Amino acid sequence: MLIKKADDIPSSEITPKSLYLNRRKFLTGTAAAGVAAVAAGVGLHEIASPSSVAQADAKIDGIQKSPFSTTEVITPYKDVTNYNNYYEFSTDKYEPAGLAKNFKTRPWTVTIDGQVKKKQVLDVDTIIKMAAPEERIYRHRCVEGWSIVVPWVGFSLSELIKRADPLPKAKFVEFTTLFDMRQMPGQRSHVLEWPYVEGLRMDEAMHPLTLLCFGMYGEVLPNQDGAPLRMVIPWKYGFKSIKGIVRIRFVDSQPDNTWHISAPSEYGFYSNVNPHVDHPRWSQATERRLGEFRKRPTLMFNGYDQVASLYSGMDLKKNF
Repeated sequence: MLIKKADDIPSSEITPKSLYLNRRKFLTGTAAAGVAAVAAGVGLHEIASPSSVAQADAKIDGIQKSPFSTTEVITPYKDVTNYNNYYEFSTDKYEPAGLAKNFKTRPWTVTIDGQVKKKQVLDVDTIIKMAAPEERIYRHRCVEGWSIVVPWVGFSLSELIKRADPLPKAKFVEFTTLFDMRQMPGQRSHVLEWPYVEGLRMDEAMHPLTLLCFGMYGEVLPNQDGAPLRMVIPWKYGFKSIKGIVRIRFVDSQPDNTWHISAPSEYGFYSNVNPHVDHPRWSQATERRLGEFRKRPTLMFNGYDQVASLYSGMDLKKNF
C-alpha cells in the first residue's frame, strides 16, 4: 500500500472546502453513507457526526490582508474544524464539532470592567465593527505537540483596549469564557475549574500580534473554534487563546488562569512556545502539523521573534 506524505501532495489534489462540505451532506443524508464514504475515503468518525461542521459559514466583508501573516501552507479547513481542544464541550478532540452545532452565539454581550475608565457591556457585533477586519495567517501551536496554520480574521486587541481606556494601575488583562452547562456539556464535569479564565500581561495584550478574533477562512468562526469571539496569541501555546469570551477585565495583579490552577507545575502563566522547556510528561522540541506525518522542530516563540523584547531579562525556564 502506498501512502503519500503531505509534502508529496500537490495543491491540485486537495479537495476544495465547498466540495468537501457538499459531499458530507450527501453522504450523511442516505442510508448508504458508509459504503459511499469508503469509496470516497471519508473517515467513519465523520460519518457518525453529520453536523460536525457548524454552519457558521457567513462571509465576512471587507477583509484586509495583514503583513503579519506567514507564507506557510494553510491547514485544510476540515482539519481545523474537526479536531479541537474545547473542554467546555468535550475532552475528546473530535466531539466538540458535533456537540457545538446548536450553540447559540446571538444574542451575546461582553463585559468590559475592572481598572478602566470606560466600563461597559458591549454587544459582540458592536465589538466586531470597531476596526477593519484583517486576515492573519498565523501558526498555532498546541501544548500537546500538534500545530496548525490558520487564516484567522479579526483585529489587534489593542484597538479595544484603547477604547476601554485602562487606568495606570491596570497591569494585566483577564478573559473569561461563557459558563453555561446547558449549552456546554463539558462544564458538567470537574476536569477543570469553570468558567475558563485566561490572562495576559498588559504589554502582551497591547502587542499588535495579539488578535481579537471572530472569523477564519474568510468566514464567521464555527462554534467549535470559539465563536463568536476568541483570542489568538500566536507565540503562546494554544490554551492561552481563550474561546467564547464574555468578560474582559483589567486588573492590577496576575490573574489565576485555569490551566495553571489545574496543574501549576505543567502550565505556567506565560506559556510561551519554547522548545527548551519541556512539559513534565513530554518534549516540546518538535511538533507535528495536522495533516502531516513528519515532525518538525519547534521554533522559539513559535517563530514570532518580534515578541522577544517583551521578555528581555526574564528567566523563561522559571517563567514558563
